[in-house]
Amino acid sequence: MGSRMIRSVVIGCGSYTPKKAMKNAEFEEFLDTSDEWIVQRTGIEQRHIAAKGETTADLAEHAARAALENAGIGVDSIDLIILATSTPDNTFPATAVEVQHRLGMNHGAAFDTQAVCSGFVFAMTTADQYIRSGHAKRILVIGAETFSRILDWKDRTTCVLFGDGAGAVILEAGEGKGSSEDEGILTCHIRSDGSHKDKLYVDGGPSSTQTTGYLRMEGKEVFRHAVGMITDVITAAYDATGLSSEDLDWFIPHQANKRIIDASAKKLKIASQKVVITVNMHGNTSAASIPLAIDTAVKDGRVKKGDLIMLEAMGGGFTWGSVLLRW
Repeated sequence: MGSRMIRSVVIGCGSYTPKKAMKNAEFEEFLDTSDEWIVQRTGIEQRHIAAKGETTADLAEHAARAALENAGIGVDSIDLIILATSTPDNTFPATAVEVQHRLGMNHGAAFDTQAVCSGFVFAMTTADQYIRSGHAKRILVIGAETFSRILDWKDRTTCVLFGDGAGAVILEAGEGKGSSEDEGILTCHIRSDGSHKDKLYVDGGPSSTQTTGYLRMEGKEVFRHAVGMITDVITAAYDATGLSSEDLDWFIPHQANKRIIDASAKKLKIASQKVVITVNMHGNTSAASIPLAIDTAVKDGRVKKGDLIMLEAMGGGFTWGSVLLRW
């Protein structure tokens, strides 16, 4: 067989955003802020807000169905669902199980993964391990969030940043030669450091306060660490594959803040025309942001078969990670 190896190849993607798009100007009615201030500091122009009664599972189901349709397959051939979220419908069971049920899938397994904004990268990394070890042939990976439900709408430093949405991809076992020319996931790198908890967290939970709590963030501190952490895992991907920023067709980062994205791309010498930015339309949708950006760039024709793509995220924990893949 030589150096043939199993690769996790993307065969479909899909996304969903709630109907309501909230423009920056709407915050001016109840907060001391302005559209100009928000755009200048974050690059965000609007974000989508889930309707009353619309949950993370609802958004995830829409994105999952869109991905299945895009791949041209039915749910019968899915072995596993991994759903990244920090805003589950219930404390338990996992939101993934609810989505599994709604899709009419009563075989295989489904579970949630929790790494906040890095959730989708952690979920893709986990899926890749299942496929490469032979434990699954097809996996539905979803990132879905309703962050609007954990925001303190009186805190102008956080509530303007986040939004709701969902995105999904389907990974399938494919055969590669073990080279960087292969289709599919080439390398994954994930990290976390719990000493940074107080810089970005939610001040509630079942075991501590018996409430959901609200998102709390030290924005300057998060920004200060972000670029270094992002650089760390992207450099690790280059070291593992022998590739470089010049080889990338697309850089699809977690959409937290345009200034962080721009600073990271500059430090890594990634040309600005290779950077996919959707933060202006979606705000920070946490675990949903990367798959939302992927689906946007696939649907508008930017991402094409054979393209080399770097995914990267950093989130509360802190968590951070990268996935380098060929579309």
